[in-house]
Amino acid sequence: MAERLHLYDTTLRDGAQTQGVDFSIEEKRQIALALDQLGIEYVEGGWPGANPTDDGFFHAPPPLKRAKLAAFGMTRRSGRSAANDPGLQPLFQAGVPVITLVGKTWGRHVREALGVEPDENLAMITDSVAAAGAHADEVMFDAEHFFDGYEADPAYARACLEAALAGGADWLILCDTNGGTLPHEVERVVADIAAALPTARLGIHTHDDAGCAVANSLAAVRAGARQVQGTLNGLGERCGNANLVTLLPTLVLKAGFDCGVAPEKLEELTPIARRFDEILARTPNPSAAYVGRNAFAHKGGLHASAVARAPSLYEHVDPRTVGNTRDIVVSDQAGRANLKARLDAIGCPTPADALGELLGEIKARESQGYAYEGAAASFELLARRAAHQVPDFFQLVGFRVITERRFNAKGQKVTVSEATVKVEVEGERHFRVAEADGPVDALDRALRAALLPTYPALETMHLVDYRVRILDPDAGTSAVTRVMIDSRDIEGRSWSTVGVSANILDASFIALSDAVTYKLLTSGLRRAA
Repeated sequence: MAERLHLYDTTLRDGAQTQGVDFSIEEKRQIALALDQLGIEYVEGGWPGANPTDDGFFHAPPPLKRAKLAAFGMTRRSGRSAANDPGLQPLFQAGVPVITLVGKTWGRHVREALGVEPDENLAMITDSVAAAGAHADEVMFDAEHFFDGYEADPAYARACLEAALAGGADWLILCDTNGGTLPHEVERVVADIAAALPTARLGIHTHDDAGCAVANSLAAVRAGARQVQGTLNGLGERCGNANLVTLLPTLVLKAGFDCGVAPEKLEELTPIARRFDEILARTPNPSAAYVGRNAFAHKGGLHASAVARAPSLYEHVDPRTVGNTRDIVVSDQAGRANLKARLDAIGCPTPADALGELLGEIKARESQGYAYEGAAASFELLARRAAHQVPDFFQLVGFRVITERRFNAKGQKVTVSEATVKVEVEGERHFRVAEADGPVDALDRALRAALLPTYPALETMHLVDYRVRILDPDAGTSAVTRVMIDSRDIEGRSWSTVGVSANILDASFIALSDAVTYKLLTSGLRRAA
């Protein structure tokens, strides 16, 4: 039987300290419910009393079915009792099953940050943990800067843990707060503490400042830690926290632990990771382990040929186990094996005698600047057009874009773009004008407005990312431009398209046109009633 390992998510507190991240109450609720659905055992909701958002979240917490909600705070202040400390009262009043208290364990911090004597810090830890135990089912002690403190003074760092145990702490969490400890050091220190405090339940909380957060967490588990803390997609202050999206499948599929997450729930990992990025309005990391778009992408012809015979030759796990998909990339490095595998994957089988012609066209286009490895939707349209499988949804008659800098009604200087688009659908012309802050947004709005009367399904899609690359910068203003566009619809599907031209607006329209066509193709031809 697999050994039990406990996962603790701190996205809503430690992750909220990420530069540029500012969760709303509703976003915190959505994230907590997603973590609960996945099967994470502990969800840290934030720091009651620290800000209005966290107060609002704990005032009306989400209805978690599996996860235990934790409130975070710090040990009492010097010179106050725990019962009269204003920082602790909101935690005690939160009515949550778990309270997590952070305390100093590095003598330097005790002296310089807190300004108290070492013995007073020990009393602060014991008193605070004991008081928290009267208001919660479980109390966790986060030993802040533990690895730095242990290196400087092992006896005092260990005494801080013993003080927490004296107060009744259920878990001792060893924190690599500065994120600079290396895996072999983490394993040694955790093993030391496990031997010195054999009855204590140990956890690990790491940061990624040296790029070792996940490795350090695994090293701690190897040495005896049985709780792992982290965040979704490695969110966190500075370089981030240990990435639970990476740790969860590694601990289950590689190390064989029972993390309380059902095997079928692992299939929700990729959708949850990407939905979280959508909440943050961030583009998902394509190279993220397990869940990234490139995690199971095969570009080299040799790789694709081998994967077609036996996927495990180049894949360490089946992508379906984590909710991801295999991607056989078609590029100027591709061979027939790549192309055939990709066509089979999208359900567009092509006769053997046509493969060479299609491959030649792909490579010719890529020599002009097209990049189909990052624009799967444009590739699929190219392949299906060659097989006469794409209806002629619309024809462009023409477009025009005007960008004007002017004063608005408030006397403010603003820049506004206006796009005019003319399209023909089954012999009938449609003309629309749209305004936006930028020319591409205006083009997108005008194109979809012109097509909406015929294709109402387009109302459910929107552009989520726009990227431009100058392919030959030495050519100056006559350089060829590649535009890549990511789109998403209300059903949660996302796709990428590409356009290339010496004119950036022309390249943009090509990519926009492909995005709209792909939506229509995959949704079916839907006309207004």
